[in-house]
Amino acid sequence: MNVYHTPDLAAAAITANAARPATALIHDSADARVVVFRIEPGQQVPVHSSASTVLLIAISGAGVVAGATGDRDVRAGDIIAYDVNEPHGMRANKEPLVIAAVIAPRPTAH
Repeated sequence: MNVYHTPDLAAAAITANAARPATALIHDSADARVVVFRIEPGQQVPVHSSASTVLLIAISGAGVVAGATGDRDVRAGDIIAYDVNEPHGMRANKEPLVIAAVIAPRPTAH
């Protein structure tokens, strides 16, 4: 068993480009991947799709997620579920947004 504390992992997340959100790979197994995103105001993860199911868990802050049905405001405690191949993205507007993404099956496991 592994126990992860997402606020600490988000605080330690890094980025190679200050215009892009910081990320940290939390868990990577044969069947699932978990990534934490620390998105500062004005930053975003552009809309894209995945051949996996994607679950986003808003850990702290508030922001906007995009999906097939448009944009939705989210805040800490919200869970957002995307179907396989459903477009998805996220952004922070006025405050930082920390999101954990669960991607299953693991993207390269298809």
